[in-house]
Amino acid sequence: MAGTKFLYDKREIKFVLNEWLDMDKLFSFPEYQDCVGIIDPIIDNTYNICRDEIALINDDSDKIGVHFKDGKVITPDSFKKAYQVINDAGLGAVNADREAEGRLPLTLIQANYEMLSHACLAFTGFWGLTSGAVSVIQQFGSEFLKQKFLPNMLNGKWGGTMNLTEPNAGTDVGANVTKAFPTDEPGVYKIKGQKLFITAADHDLCENFIHLVLARTEIARPGTAGLSLFIVPKYWVNDDGTLGEFNDVITTGIEEKMGQHGSPTCALSYGENDNCRGYIIGNPPDESGKGEGIAQMFVMMNEERLNTGTQSLAAASEAYLLAREYAKVRVQGKKFTDPKGPNVRIIEHEDVRRMLMLQKSYVEAIRALIFKSCYYLDLAHSSKDPDEREFADGMFQISNPMCKAYASDLSWPLIGEAIQVHGGYGYISEYQVEQLARDSKINSIWEGTDFIQSLDLVGRKFGLNKGKVFKTWIEDIGNFIEANKDNAGFEQEIKILQAAFEDYNAIIEQLRQYMKDGKTQMMPLFSTRILHASSMLYCARLILDQGVLASKKLAEVSEGNTDAKFYKGKIASARFYVKNVLPEVAVIRKVVEIGDTSAIDIDEECLG
Repeated sequence: MAGTKFLYDKREIKFVLNEWLDMDKLFSFPEYQDCVGIIDPIIDNTYNICRDEIALINDDSDKIGVHFKDGKVITPDSFKKAYQVINDAGLGAVNADREAEGRLPLTLIQANYEMLSHACLAFTGFWGLTSGAVSVIQQFGSEFLKQKFLPNMLNGKWGGTMNLTEPNAGTDVGANVTKAFPTDEPGVYKIKGQKLFITAADHDLCENFIHLVLARTEIARPGTAGLSLFIVPKYWVNDDGTLGEFNDVITTGIEEKMGQHGSPTCALSYGENDNCRGYIIGNPPDESGKGEGIAQMFVMMNEERLNTGTQSLAAASEAYLLAREYAKVRVQGKKFTDPKGPNVRIIEHEDVRRMLMLQKSYVEAIRALIFKSCYYLDLAHSSKDPDEREFADGMFQISNPMCKAYASDLSWPLIGEAIQVHGGYGYISEYQVEQLARDSKINSIWEGTDFIQSLDLVGRKFGLNKGKVFKTWIEDIGNFIEANKDNAGFEQEIKILQAAFEDYNAIIEQLRQYMKDGKTQMMPLFSTRILHASSMLYCARLILDQGVLASKKLAEVSEGNTDAKFYKGKIASARFYVKNVLPEVAVIRKVVEIGDTSAIDIDEECLG
């Protein structure tokens, strides 16, 4: 049996944090001054925990999974110790406390999260959703609510969830019908309704669950604008913080899923016995029926979208590393250039090299995208320069939909390449890549399907601040091209980037023309492809920036130094991505300019 392996390239993430991103700038801010010199120790410590503890439960996660018995969700026995390890090591929901002294910047927290996702993808949901719920309560809750719920959520005793989806309201959140009725107690409402597909909403690792529930009061207007957000605990919490009576939140079942068997996806019923209560967060709907819930929930949703992108990155990265290691030992076939010679390891075959380089370059480009975005989010939160905060926030706003959608759209075919490298063994469960494919597919559906992310980017983010934010993002890429057009050794790559930049601008101009002509359906028809073009262009700019840096670093080390091979690998990734992936922007330009509408013109009966 191949068994579970934990593979993670610490050198790669240390390059991103220590050499590429200006983490010293973050550490100069008062809230992060204690972080100076801790990057390597933190990465090393998390790596050891992942290797020695969390990766060991991955087989149980997939093969045993969670079970629903007598109304209770039961996790594998090995999960109990692993969950305690996470909380004892400070790797759980405690990282969501953005008001704590000595906290870490998100960029470093996300590096830990990627590593933990490498070790066991399904397991991260047990504290990842709690972190998001903490962020919402911390930002919008009253001091009463913070004191009542946050301490036990931060220490991992209580779990937190995000409750949006209902039987008839998935992507269309505005169709939510869960009701909230005011009581005589100020701020307390009776809750009645059903939610489903709720991750980690019930299990035996926590003693209570703090559900954030979108619901509609009697005066709420239709659609998303009328929604309010409520804290609904499974067990009522007394004023002294102790657990009270059962709060009529019933887990009716868990889903049988394609993957992530170790993560419970629950169906919940609120108020079946008319005895479910919850606290409204913020204010009730105003006179026009407009609630505050959807804006509050977007704080959590955006955080989870970034986490979903990181999970997708981790799955694709783990699959690549597994494929690389397998290719080094699997002997099969003769060299194309030596047909009468001995059989060789498959890593010596041309097409296997192509598949490995495709995976390596994509993974490193997506990692650059995600961690640059995290870095900008840290700057937006902590910089004392208002212009820098505005710039950083704008760059994050544009890139966040790409982090979620591009990463999760691409992880599926990239893991497919890893399966292909394994040949027939990749298709059977003896080897881990098969599990990674199943576990990762949900990421393109979670937290708003990737189409929704593309609409957010093209239909909303491009127009932020009358287009100023998008213009700044475009200028950043143009400035990089201008600054590097004469960079020795990268002349060809910069020319390809320049051509893609021109193709991309033509795509945007064509989209604007469609809108002027009243062809509004062209936006949703092409938004996913435009998001991919945006992502490829930006990823190329970022990974080429890494390649230029690696070239400078390479000149400073001796040929025999272990870093020499690493830097050469970084340069190769940049060249491959720019030369083999980025030209797809030209294809997308051609498709958008052709403007084929057959997909929306065809009668549905003609689809067969």
